[in-house]
Amino acid sequence: MSRTYEEIMSHAKDFMNDRFGMFIHWGIYAVAAKGEWYQAAEQVHTQEYRKYFDQFNPVDYDPKKWAALAKEAGMKYAVLTTKHHDGFCLWDSKYTEFKATNTKAGRDLVREYVDAFRAEGIKVGFYYSLLDWNHPDFPAYEDRMHPMRGREEIKEAEKDKVWERYTDYMKNQLRELLTCYGKIDELWLDYSYDIMTGEKWDATNMMKLIKQLQPQIMVNNRMGGDLKEDNPPDYSGDYLSPEQIIPSRGLTNYKGLPMPWETCTTLNRHWGYCSDDHLYMTPKVAIRGLVECVSKGGNFLLNIGPDAKGNIPKEAEEILKGIGVWMRKNHESIYGCGMSDMEKPEWGRYTQKGNMLYAHIFDRGIGPIALEGLQDKIKYARLLCDGTEAPITIPWNHIHANCENAVFYKPEGTMLEDDIDTVLELELK
Repeated sequence: MSRTYEEIMSHAKDFMNDRFGMFIHWGIYAVAAKGEWYQAAEQVHTQEYRKYFDQFNPVDYDPKKWAALAKEAGMKYAVLTTKHHDGFCLWDSKYTEFKATNTKAGRDLVREYVDAFRAEGIKVGFYYSLLDWNHPDFPAYEDRMHPMRGREEIKEAEKDKVWERYTDYMKNQLRELLTCYGKIDELWLDYSYDIMTGEKWDATNMMKLIKQLQPQIMVNNRMGGDLKEDNPPDYSGDYLSPEQIIPSRGLTNYKGLPMPWETCTTLNRHWGYCSDDHLYMTPKVAIRGLVECVSKGGNFLLNIGPDAKGNIPKEAEEILKGIGVWMRKNHESIYGCGMSDMEKPEWGRYTQKGNMLYAHIFDRGIGPIALEGLQDKIKYARLLCDGTEAPITIPWNHIHANCENAVFYKPEGTMLEDDIDTVLELELK
């Protein structure tokens, strides 16, 4: 099966209106506190890695606090790592013993997450890794990602592996996740590489199952296929998923038409908890990243990595609270907004929703701020943060600045109202 461009865009409409979400990377790798790729990066033997399973005891896990923080930050949806590459499951899967209910936690941690975030009115998403380094049928010896890669003692055992058993395992687990927790809004599959892509995952049947169970769900493009081509196969997903980068322009298909997309990024240098990583971004960087994504027609999925006990690092908490302060006053310039027909101005960015144009002013510069191309087009202008009427003028010296087709916003004094992002709400005629 394939879909038209119109079908892809229609399906993604609500998802793309939400614009801002929380990514949560959490699992037994938090015990090691060296990030979620620790097992593969240091080629830790699966038996040695098992000690983190035995030690996992999230005594402070309270997803109600996570959900409250997401809501305070202005996030509309969340995505939790139900199973990362190490194969550890946060729910009570019938198809593995490597799960939270068999740790000291002794319960379904996904259920608590779902209930807590739904209670705050936040849409619920699941991350599910296509890789599983714990599963006996997943290739190890020649796989360049596997922690046990190149170990001669496992080479002979590779002959006994049956790939179909593994793809059946994935389908069974996805069936659990998509039938036991009510409506799921987003499924974040991760990821394809080398020959491990497309129909290697039995992708057509996998996506058919997903859409049968949750017809409205948004699925990313990491199972394979090319979502940018005409009438892409169903398994190519519903949106593009750049990582740790914001595209230089909004993402389009091969005909140049805008596509649904979502950038995911970390607050520091790791997805999972890393006790030595204190190189966090500031609220200003995060807010401007969100604005940049929206101005290019994309969503922003911002990650936290709770520690082994279930606590969100203090630095991450403070960043999200800082984002929330700005969002409470300026969220109208984010939700439901997208690209503007206006060119990117030198002082910041534009987002737009219908006839409401939002000027995100990052930098003051010298003198009044030129709103080029908007002369005689603005019906009313106000500061979004408090509704104050914004003075829009045509100063006497605009001709000398080669700005004949511009009007100007002149802030009071020499400073912008908000050093992070001062937003003008411009109602167009």
